[in-house]
Amino acid sequence: MSNFILILVTAPNIKLARRLAKGALEQKLAACANIIPAIESHYWWKEKLENEKEVLILFKTIKENITELEQTICNLHTYDTPEFVAVPIAYGNQKYLNWISDNTN
Repeated sequence: MSNFILILVTAPNIKLARRLAKGALEQKLAACANIIPAIESHYWWKEKLENEKEVLILFKTIKENITELEQTICNLHTYDTPEFVAVPIAYGNQKYLNWISDNTN
C-alpha cells in the first residue's frame, strides 16, 4: 500500500483552496481533495511567530503524481512558500485504494 499518498496543503481562503483542488482534480493528479474550511495555523515566518486562519486541503493520490502535483500547487498558490507535505498511507480499504488508482494518472 506504500503507493498511496495523502498530501496536506494549506491555503489562505476557501476560494484558493477550491482552485487548487480543481486544478489537481482536472489533471487527475489526485482522486479526491477534501477541503477543511477553518483551521488556525501557528508558525515561524521570517523570524517572527505568526498565526493565521487558513483552509486545509487533503489530497489523496499515488506516489507517481507527487512531483507534478507539487508543481501544480506551487504554480497556482499565492503563498511564497506553500505547504506541501506528503504522508504515505499505511493502510486503507482496498476498494477505496482501488478507486484512488482508477481516478489518477
